[in-house]
Amino acid sequence: MNAIELSLFVSRMEAVCDEMGAVLRRTAFSPNIKDRLDYSCALFDAKGELCAQAAHIPVHLGSMAFALAGIVNLFDWQEGDIVILNDPFLGGTHLPDVTVLAPVFLENSAENNLAGFVVNRAHHANIGSDSPGSMPNSSTLEEEGLVISPQYLYQQGKLNQELADLLRSLIKNPDDNSEELGAEGYEKIGGDFSAQLSALYTGQQRLLDLINNLGFSGFQNALEELNNYGESLAEDALKKIPSGNYSFEDVMDDDGLGNNKLTIKLKITVNSENIVADFQGTVAQTSGNINCPLSVTAAAVCYVFRCLMPEYTPACAGIFRHIKIKAPESSLVNAGYPAAVVAGNVETSSRIVDVVLGALFQALPDQIPAASQGSMNNIAMGNYSANESWDYYETLAGGMGAGPQFDGLSAVHTHMTNTLNTPVESLEMHYPIRIAAYAIRKNSGGKGLHQGGDGLSRVYEFLQNTQVSILSERRTSEPWGLAGGASAKSGENYLDDKMLPAKCSFEAKAGQRLTINTPGGGAWGKANIFGS
Repeated sequence: MNAIELSLFVSRMEAVCDEMGAVLRRTAFSPNIKDRLDYSCALFDAKGELCAQAAHIPVHLGSMAFALAGIVNLFDWQEGDIVILNDPFLGGTHLPDVTVLAPVFLENSAENNLAGFVVNRAHHANIGSDSPGSMPNSSTLEEEGLVISPQYLYQQGKLNQELADLLRSLIKNPDDNSEELGAEGYEKIGGDFSAQLSALYTGQQRLLDLINNLGFSGFQNALEELNNYGESLAEDALKKIPSGNYSFEDVMDDDGLGNNKLTIKLKITVNSENIVADFQGTVAQTSGNINCPLSVTAAAVCYVFRCLMPEYTPACAGIFRHIKIKAPESSLVNAGYPAAVVAGNVETSSRIVDVVLGALFQALPDQIPAASQGSMNNIAMGNYSANESWDYYETLAGGMGAGPQFDGLSAVHTHMTNTLNTPVESLEMHYPIRIAAYAIRKNSGGKGLHQGGDGLSRVYEFLQNTQVSILSERRTSEPWGLAGGASAKSGENYLDDKMLPAKCSFEAKAGQRLTINTPGGGAWGKANIFGS
């Protein structure tokens, strides 16, 4: 396969993922998926190694790449199988992120050859927690909702009816269900679960079209060349990091249960063979829900190194072959069951990115940006006692850290999240909420040679009594600047005029207003003599 043929193969594989994502978005009902785009799609080979992914959510995709091989080996795959999971300690991230995967077999093959897997992961606003939005201020995994260990949703085409009924029962919002929806060849489950199945079916068909075009041996050869090419690009990029040891540490504000300033320590060792990210010295897993499964930690580490590679580097297993991760067991970044983890996926993953960037700045000072907002500002809300129960979840953008040649962007999602803010019109149409204000939070970014991006301010007015949960970070610690640049302003949460903690749950009365002011991004470099 020559360079042009390999480039076309990479593009066709990525196009399969893109089309899966388009189908998932167009057939989903919840704003979480159709508006915020909180989903990811990818292709894996028969061994469970990453082959391609769309430009979706880094924390989804990196954790899938890290964990899927172990999941694949649990099953004797047959035509018509679909496996579902969300267990953070068995391939998932946190419970709201539900993953479905299906094998792709060759058509008309005497050997019934397994060619690979199509996979997608989507965030569900209700996964069975007592707290609307399923993002509670929890202390155990069970408080966070339904734990789905890897299991068949379909086995050789036969639906696991008990599991399907359980999934259907989770749909609280009437607008998020339809009896008309279902992928061809599958019975209907309802809501966003059926949308995920439709995306799988599309991926299966498109991947088969590609395999049939190349022939199975041609497809396998292309995968091998893809991984070798990716590894070569990764090696060239990573060799530009000078050999040595680089250390950095940062803190999580708190775990929501009274434990404050929890330290994440990292030492990166770079040599001619490998890069080792060692989290020795990080605090033990905590009683709150900011603990990280190892797969999420791996996703954050690999994301940063992927950013150092050329933009055209293919998303495949080969690019991660020389990156090793060490994390103490039962620590904040390698938690064990039954630790609460719902905020680890969103908040702690963001801080892990910060510590990796902080360490690499010592090696690559002309490439590494300052800290971005460092929080996804998770807002979950709803009412399960009202006549028409509902629940909703969203994350909010903030400031991006400035870099050696650029100012940070304002009011954008950064690093481990790649979602959008829900449009005001969609939010107000679906739920008893009014957005009273929505604006850039001026002067919240750090000042320096290159300015950090500003955060945003979003004000929710509740039209009925509503249960609310907030999981946020950088409310006491500030997103730091680099090379003499100033730190950004930390975030703020208010209910009317009362300041709220970074992590809390409460009932808002009809007419009350919740204000979320998100953090800015750190500046890069000292301001010049004119103060800009």
